[in-house]
Amino acid sequence: MEFSSMTNIKELIAAGGPVLILLMILSVYSLAVILERFFKFRHSIGVSRKLISFCLHPIHSDNYDKVKDACLRPMTKDTPASNVILALLAKMDRSKAEQKEIADSIIDWEITKLQRKLTILGTLGSITPFIGLFGTVIGVIHAFKDLAGATASAGGASIVAAGIAEALINTAAGLFVAIPAVIAYNYFLSKTNYFSKELETIANEIIFQQRG
Repeated sequence: MEFSSMTNIKELIAAGGPVLILLMILSVYSLAVILERFFKFRHSIGVSRKLISFCLHPIHSDNYDKVKDACLRPMTKDTPASNVILALLAKMDRSKAEQKEIADSIIDWEITKLQRKLTILGTLGSITPFIGLFGTVIGVIHAFKDLAGATASAGGASIVAAGIAEALINTAAGLFVAIPAVIAYNYFLSKTNYFSKELETIANEIIFQQRG
């Protein structure tokens, strides 16, 4: 049973040819990017949200030393929220308009860092179906060549049908890579867009809570 399964897999790979091998490599790469971004988001956004929640009360109490200490802890240091908060605490002598500009610039940069590999997922989601279709077209061409070379018999149609069925594996593989990539791209994009609003909220708390 296991030997038969292995044989079928080898036959599918042989039928798909180099295009299927390329799609398999892209599938592994896509999965690696998705997992890397998932764990990055879980840490950066998760820790930032806890930090924001913790800092709200000290900010309202003008206890900025406590806020600064919280941002410099090993767990929270260099997270998006800590970078935004510390930058604003260092510029409290500036006008509110200048502080708002600084906050917007830092938030844009932090969100850009989170989104830096999302273009890979978007690109894979766009091109892999076409790569699969390209492989299928090549397979269909080969199938019709086999039909042309076969003698006129009842088996001729079955030869081309089998060839086309095998060639369609590339289309299926292209969709197999594209669908998770597109889902992950949209999920991460919406998550960063919402998170940017959370960073803007804590930045505004610091800027407009100040007296004077």
